[in-house]
Amino acid sequence: MGMPASADQADVILLFGGDGTIHRHLGQLVRLELPVLVVPAGSGNDFARALKLRSVRDSLMARRKFCEGTGNVRSIDLGVISPLEDAGVAPSTMAQGRSAPPHRPVYFCSVAGIGLDGEVAQRANRLPRWLRGRGGYLLSLAPIIFTFAPLPMKILTPIDNEDPSPLESNEISRNWVTRSDQPNLLAAFANTSQYGGGIKIAPRAKDDDGLLDVCIVGKVASFRRLRLFPSVYSGRHLNIPEVAYFQAARVRVETERPLDVYADGEYVCHTPVEVAVHSAALKVVTL
Repeated sequence: MGMPASADQADVILLFGGDGTIHRHLGQLVRLELPVLVVPAGSGNDFARALKLRSVRDSLMARRKFCEGTGNVRSIDLGVISPLEDAGVAPSTMAQGRSAPPHRPVYFCSVAGIGLDGEVAQRANRLPRWLRGRGGYLLSLAPIIFTFAPLPMKILTPIDNEDPSPLESNEISRNWVTRSDQPNLLAAFANTSQYGGGIKIAPRAKDDDGLLDVCIVGKVASFRRLRLFPSVYSGRHLNIPEVAYFQAARVRVETERPLDVYADGEYVCHTPVEVAVHSAALKVVTL
């Protein structure tokens, strides 16, 4: 994506690509403060679908409305992942992903996850691009769905539920309450409802409510996992006893050993981390 030299030289940014492409440029997009029009051209395109942009035709229609001055621009939240030593520091404005400086907060647009989905994302990223867009997540899930061992995780939220923005406060010595302290298959922190090419991990998530939707899948017996994961595509997994679901503006994750943290299908860092929401961080053009 070619970025404009300054915000004065453009009215809108056209971004061609999928979730990974958007993820890598979020810092710059926030800094420029221009409306962003996504043209879905990636393997997953979950973020574009959240904006109701399911095809190039949809993006062309949205662009036409924007040029006509119909006001089809709105502000949405972004997630922020911070290694615990950097909680409260503003996210880097550099391109993000594996090229991002280590130990720096990173924005994400859709879903961040730890556990099984991180392992699946790593495997899917090694597939050819054409295959990733044709069920790559499911193909990567199949070999490990029965053998993946739940990982010990401690997930905490602020006890007073007052959650100031991590961009405005350096305070990290707060009181936190444990929401989960057990082995889990995965923990997902969602700004939008789906990832992995259509998996509705957080069916109640809204990208403008100032909250993350947290979905934790606990220890599920191997023979029951075939029931669990198909239900995720329809959002019915919330009725399964091993699934915990809640909302929070800030969450901390501590683990016995460092675990990979993925967001928007891209590797970000290792645990321990704080995951927070930056309200109204990005302007987007929608239908």
